[in-house]
Amino acid sequence: MKSLKIKKGDRVKVIAGNDKGTIGEVLSVDPARERVVVQGVNIRKHHRRDTPNPDGSANKGGIISSEAPIHVSNVQLVTKVDGEDVVTRAGYRRVDVTKRRPDGSEYAAQRSVRYLKKGEAK
Repeated sequence: MKSLKIKKGDRVKVIAGNDKGTIGEVLSVDPARERVVVQGVNIRKHHRRDTPNPDGSANKGGIISSEAPIHVSNVQLVTKVDGEDVVTRAGYRRVDVTKRRPDGSEYAAQRSVRYLKKGEAK
């Protein structure tokens, strides 16, 4: 399966569409369809009917607003630099780590770590 550089919990800026310029948090990611759901972006209304519960009460229906997914190419990562939001890209670097086997022995390995390029002073 394909992976995306945008993860759940990231702050992103919408760069295309009706909500262009809006900054929000990623609520969910669908790598198979290359779509993300961003808080407060692409709001759609759904008409729901009242649904009965087994205990005799009913879930109230009505018009419910919720976020719909947008394509990952329409968002860009945002990070805070000196107190203001700046768009950036994600990079990956290899970091040396020590791993432990089940028998207790240790060995050196490398792990890939994601970082935001403008968020770090080089």
